[in-house]
Amino acid sequence: MSQSTRRSRHRQAGVGQVVHSAPPRLARLLDHAPGDPSRGARARLAMLEWHAAHGHHVSLTARHFGWSRPTVYRWLTRYDGRAASLEDRSSRPQRCRRPTWTHEQFCAVRELRMRYPRWGKAKLAVLLRREGLGLSVSMTGRILERLRHRGELAAPHLRGVTRRARRPPRPHAVRKPRDYAVERPGDIVQVDTVEVAMPGWSRPLKQFTARDIVSRWDTLELARSASARHAAVILDALAERLPFELRAVQVDGGSEFMAEFEQACLDRAIALFVLPPRSPKLNGHVERANGTHTSEFWEVTDAEPDIDSLRGALLEWETCYNTVRPHQALGYLTPAEWLQQHGYLVPGV
Repeated sequence: MSQSTRRSRHRQAGVGQVVHSAPPRLARLLDHAPGDPSRGARARLAMLEWHAAHGHHVSLTARHFGWSRPTVYRWLTRYDGRAASLEDRSSRPQRCRRPTWTHEQFCAVRELRMRYPRWGKAKLAVLLRREGLGLSVSMTGRILERLRHRGELAAPHLRGVTRRARRPPRPHAVRKPRDYAVERPGDIVQVDTVEVAMPGWSRPLKQFTARDIVSRWDTLELARSASARHAAVILDALAERLPFELRAVQVDGGSEFMAEFEQACLDRAIALFVLPPRSPKLNGHVERANGTHTSEFWEVTDAEPDIDSLRGALLEWETCYNTVRPHQALGYLTPAEWLQQHGYLVPGV
């Protein structure tokens, strides 16, 4: 159909009397609407006004608004002087899919679901086939959806189920603020635990690892269990063996970093940052340190398998790690050399 034919048809239909004549302003068009038009209707009214003000040129209007020419023609045809005629119409198909299941099948699915309220459509379809009702999984799901829509699938009553109580808010520990700057040694020391299995021991030992993320200085302690009381000991070790001031500690949400440990941080005026759940990557420095100490000390140590001997050997390894072992992240300097190079005192080294 040519453009001139479309224009003539619009004029014959009477649309031209409304659109092609000098239109009223947009505000006056809205006054004639029975209710507030939607955003789409207001945009179409603005398009009609612009179209009439620029010579009724359909191609020009389509290019200006980024619409296709058939779209412009459609709204020109649909507009009857009311803003309501420019609203979106329902896209619901005239012929909708009708249920093909029988009343017997519907009742069978409802009965099985009432009997087994936690089973899904796939399991129910298997049971229905055993009873001679060959319902597909998808049809069983559609019947269940119809039952939910009708409110016939009430939630099962849970008996004897106790929900885990929420932990009370921690008095001192917080998430690390976004604007917290880490610039000097001691700004954040990450602390974590790792199991140490020794031959002849019925229960594994626990190593507490503390790593300063700036200087890579490590402090190690060994305990029989990962309890909050034992975790507080790492703070004493940090106060004694760190060559700089400790300002903040970052830990995961383990119970060993609560209670006595948290109170010890509060008493010492040390900030305590707790990681969000399931995010060990945020403690990546100390996680990497655990792997290093496992492979370079625990797997090769010849210390006697008693806790006092192991503690002594671990302390010697800590000194070796901080003062002898070159660290790749520090340009193959030791943590002690890095601290000396950057003007930090290292007592006893």
